[in-house]
Amino acid sequence: MTAPVIPPSPTREEYAEQYAAALAANSDETIFDRVEPIGLFVDWLADARASEPNDANAMALATVDTDGRPDARMVLLKDVDARGLTFYSNRESAKGEALAAHPSAALLFHWKSLRRQVRVRGAVEPVSAAEADAYFASRARESRIGAWASDQSRPLDSRDTLEIAVARETARFADGEVPRPERWTGWRVVPDVVEFWRDRPFRLHDRLRFDRAGQGWTRTRLWP
Repeated sequence: MTAPVIPPSPTREEYAEQYAAALAANSDETIFDRVEPIGLFVDWLADARASEPNDANAMALATVDTDGRPDARMVLLKDVDARGLTFYSNRESAKGEALAAHPSAALLFHWKSLRRQVRVRGAVEPVSAAEADAYFASRARESRIGAWASDQSRPLDSRDTLEIAVARETARFADGEVPRPERWTGWRVVPDVVEFWRDRPFRLHDRLRFDRAGQGWTRTRLWP
C-alpha cells in the first residue's frame, strides 16, 4: 500500500503567500484583554460564518461511554448564550447513552478558513422540554419525520428499510403537525474551560484559556 503524502511544513515564502489574510486577522492582540469567553466565541463564530464554505457551527463532540472509552463525532451547535452551548439529538443514540452515563463533554470547533479553533470542556445538562419543543418545531418537516423514523445508532439492514420507515411516518402524520418524539431532546454543555487557538507563523501560535472561577473567569495566556 502506498503511504499517504503528508504535506510538509510551510516555508517562509508559503507563509507569506498563502497565510496572508489569516495572519492579518490573527494578529489582533486585543483578544488577550477579554475578560470572559462567550463574547469572544460569538465574535469568532460570526467570523467563521462569513468565511467557512459550510457549517460554521459544526463541532466535534467528545464523550465517554459506559465502559469508560472516549468517543467523538461531529454535531451542529444550535444555540450559545451565557448558560452554555446547545445541541440536539436522540437520547437513545450512542451519544445520548454516553451522556446519560457520564454527563460531561468536550467540544472542538475548527475553522480552517480562519486557521482558528476553540476547545470547550464542561458538565452537560438537558435542555428543558420547552426548549426542545421550540427547536424541533423550527426544523424542516422532513427532518421532524426523520426523527420519528430513525432508530438512531441501531443496526440497519438496508437503505430500503430506512425509506420504508420514513414513508410510514410520513403517512401517519399526513398533513398534520409533527410533534417532538420524547426520545429527541437537547443538551447544554456548561463550560468550565474554554481555550482559543489561532495560527501564527512557524508554529508560534496564540493560545488563550479561560477557567471558570465562581461567577467569573480567570484568563491565562499559554505557550504555543
